[in-house]
Amino acid sequence: MSFNEFPSRLLENAVNEFASLPGVGRKTAFRLVMHLLKRDADEVRRFGETIIRLHDEIHYCKVCNSISDSEICSICSDDKRDRSVICVVENIQDVMAIENTRQYKGLYHVLGGIISPIDGIGPADLKIDTLEEKIMSGGVNEIIFALSTTMEGDTTNFYLFKKLSKYNTSITTLARGVAIGDELEYTDEITLGRAINNRNLYQQ
Repeated sequence: MSFNEFPSRLLENAVNEFASLPGVGRKTAFRLVMHLLKRDADEVRRFGETIIRLHDEIHYCKVCNSISDSEICSICSDDKRDRSVICVVENIQDVMAIENTRQYKGLYHVLGGIISPIDGIGPADLKIDTLEEKIMSGGVNEIIFALSTTMEGDTTNFYLFKKLSKYNTSITTLARGVAIGDELEYTDEITLGRAINNRNLYQQ
């Protein structure tokens, strides 16, 4: 069957919605829709309600900007975490990757992206001001740059260093156990754990 011709407008609309997701082509979208049609009505309804609740009820932590079920995430509300250390990451996937190593006991700050002029993302589009506010409020002894070792990640590191180096706070970066050009979320847990434990002072 041609994927430009559908016997049902409802089917076509559903395929179009799935195909709008990143990495999902029209053939894959069609298979997913057909799979849903074969499932029990209650299962499909639960699937739809879960997506709607995800969109309507999800929170972004007021402290670190990570995704949470409440206004303050479980990491930021944990009294056992070391609040003098803040690990700066690009997104929630990086928080999850570092947490999976079980080697880091400080807090996080999620930037919500990295500087990428080609994608139209500049410093003003990131959560940088709130990071600076945390440092200015006192009690932060170390900032860890844990961004992907790509050109965009290094550009963001350099910008942050220039902005934050005036404060009396140690600025470190992950050891280069993370290969140049790697995105953090795809780095294996052992390598990432060692990179955290063996972090170095940031060098321009």
